[in-house]
Amino acid sequence: MSKPNNASIASSLLLVVLLWGGNNVGTKWLVGAWPPIWTGCTRFLCAGTILFSVLKFTRWLGEFKPLTRELRGQLWWRGGLSLAAYVVAFCWALKLTAASHVALYIGASPVWSLLIEERPQKSWSSFRRYGAALLALSGVLVLFWPALKNASFNFVGELCGLVSSLLWANYNHQSRILARNLSGFEVAASSMWMSGVILLPLGLWEIHARGLVLDAPHLEVQSVNILFGAVLPYALWNSALCHWQTSRVMMFNNVIPLSTAIWAYYCLGEPITSTFCAAMILIIAGVLLGQMDWPKIFRLPEGF
Repeated sequence: MSKPNNASIASSLLLVVLLWGGNNVGTKWLVGAWPPIWTGCTRFLCAGTILFSVLKFTRWLGEFKPLTRELRGQLWWRGGLSLAAYVVAFCWALKLTAASHVALYIGASPVWSLLIEERPQKSWSSFRRYGAALLALSGVLVLFWPALKNASFNFVGELCGLVSSLLWANYNHQSRILARNLSGFEVAASSMWMSGVILLPLGLWEIHARGLVLDAPHLEVQSVNILFGAVLPYALWNSALCHWQTSRVMMFNNVIPLSTAIWAYYCLGEPITSTFCAAMILIIAGVLLGQMDWPKIFRLPEGF
C-alpha cells in the first residue's frame, strides 16, 4: 500500500464532518414525520446500491473485483450488521432527543475506539492520545451538562444516543478490520446496502404500523441525505480508515457537534451559545493534540 497523503486524508475528513452535520439536521427533520428505522434503512439501501453500482460498472473508484465467499460473509457480519445496529440507535436518538445531544454522544466515540485499540501504556505517545481523547470528552461534558439542567430530559433518547456512540465506535473498528483486504469504497458500499437489506423488514413494519408521508420536501431532503450524507462521506470515511488508525480517524467526530450546530443555526434558527463555544475550544484542542505531528514540529524523540 502506498504511503498515505495525510493532508489529503485530513481535508477529506473535514468535508465529511461538514456533510454529516447537515445530515444530522436533515435526519432530525425527517424523523419528525417518517418512521426512524425506515428513514435510516432507505438512506443506506439507496446509497449503498449507488456506490456499489459505481464500483461494479465503472472504473472511477478502481477496478472491481468479485468478493470471495469468506469476504462476503465478513461484510455481512462486520459491516452490514454493525452498521444496521448503529443506524437503529442513531435514528431513534434523533427522534427522541435533540440533534445536538446525539452529535455530542457521537463526538465522544473516539474514547471507546481508544479502549478497543489499545490499553494505556507508559509512553508519551499513549499519554498524548489518551490526553487528546479526554480533552475532547471534557468539551462534550461542558456542553452537555447545562443541557441536562435546562432542557427536558428524555432518558430513552439519551440512552439511544449513548448506545449509538458505542455502536459507531464498533462499526469503525470492524471497518478497519475489513479494510485489510478491501478498499474503503468496497467496505462502505457493501456495508450500507447490506445494512439496508437487514433493516428493510423492520422498516416495512414501521410503515404498516404508522404510515408514511410522501411529499416533495421529505423526498428531497432524503435524496440529499442519500447522496451527501451517505454516498460521498462514507466513501471518504472508510477510505481514511484504510490508512489511519480507527481512533485517529474518529477524532474528527469531535468536530461534528460544531458542524451540526452551524447547520442547525442557519437551517432551523437555533442559537449558538457561549457554553457551546467554550466546549468547542476544548474539543478542537483535543483534535489538534491527537492529529498534529508533534514529533516532527518540535523535533521530539521518536514515539512521542
